[in-house]
Amino acid sequence: MPGNPGGWLLTAARRRVLDRLRSEEVLARSMPRLAVDAELTEEAQRVMADPGDELLDERLRLVLLCAHPRLSREAAAALTLRLVLGISTDDIARLFLQTTPTMAARLTRARRKLAGERFVVPTGADLVDRVGVVAQVAYLAFTAGYAPGSGPDVVRTELAGEAIRLVRVLRTLLPYDDSELTALQALMLLQHSRRDARVTDDGALVLLPDQDRSRWHGDEIGEALDLLRPLTGAPPAPYLLQALIAAEHAIAATPSDTAWERIVERYDELLALRETPVVRLGRAIAVAEAEGPEAGLTALAGVALPGHRLPAVRAELLLRLGDHARARAAYDTAITLCANDAERAHLVRRRAELA
Repeated sequence: MPGNPGGWLLTAARRRVLDRLRSEEVLARSMPRLAVDAELTEEAQRVMADPGDELLDERLRLVLLCAHPRLSREAAAALTLRLVLGISTDDIARLFLQTTPTMAARLTRARRKLAGERFVVPTGADLVDRVGVVAQVAYLAFTAGYAPGSGPDVVRTELAGEAIRLVRVLRTLLPYDDSELTALQALMLLQHSRRDARVTDDGALVLLPDQDRSRWHGDEIGEALDLLRPLTGAPPAPYLLQALIAAEHAIAATPSDTAWERIVERYDELLALRETPVVRLGRAIAVAEAEGPEAGLTALAGVALPGHRLPAVRAELLLRLGDHARARAAYDTAITLCANDAERAHLVRRRAELA
């Protein structure tokens, strides 16, 4: 055990970050370095001496630094995911629906803009201004943990848990109640509560209708529902609507009890606020459950979304219609585009069943 565990961890983490930056060829030119001075080390030691002082949480401090006003929201979120949480550039590009070279270039520009900035916890209006950026970072980090774009994992529990912790700590920092931040925490808890049921003992993916609901974490669902109750009369907002959709799944005793018509209505509200391909895909799935696969395919018309999930959904709906030839072609496309081992194995199994 080191004599000063806090200082040791901070120094080791800083060296790991610097080593990773040096190893990335695309970011090797003109790579700025973020200043870390003796004052930061002293404050890290105070954190270890008083673990209850969440204001000095070093991970949150780094997130708030990356949410600097010099950076756009997307650039700040991408830089935090890469530098602080260690998500690969490929996965970040998938989250932002961009190519990997484009995202790598954006990360380089973001680092240059922060060259020379210090690790300082903002206060007052500056802190409030950065809250939205940090919330977006936490949401994207949770998405990367809950639906990894690459690798062998069905869910990266530690990453998803870290995103939830960031939101908890951020809520304690604010001098006011932020309803969307509260809704975001509820959304994360509802999704995270299903983590054990999403994967079999041998690592295979289990879809929502097939999950053993007794393995869902009821305490987390209860906490999330308690957070949502005071927000029932709040104006529609993106995180709130997504949390209400997740809550419909959580309160359904069985898949057949799910109120799909109400979920479609929530998606319609969400589309009115923020029309994105991901939201349209989610709505099409809900429409298919409420009205049938043909209606779902109609709702998918015109949706353009990189990656494997769009052709995978289309394949499933075509299979339900009995159109095996087109379903097989859609599965082939999805398998080709899928970089997550568990999801690809699931798609391969589904396609094999067509034979």
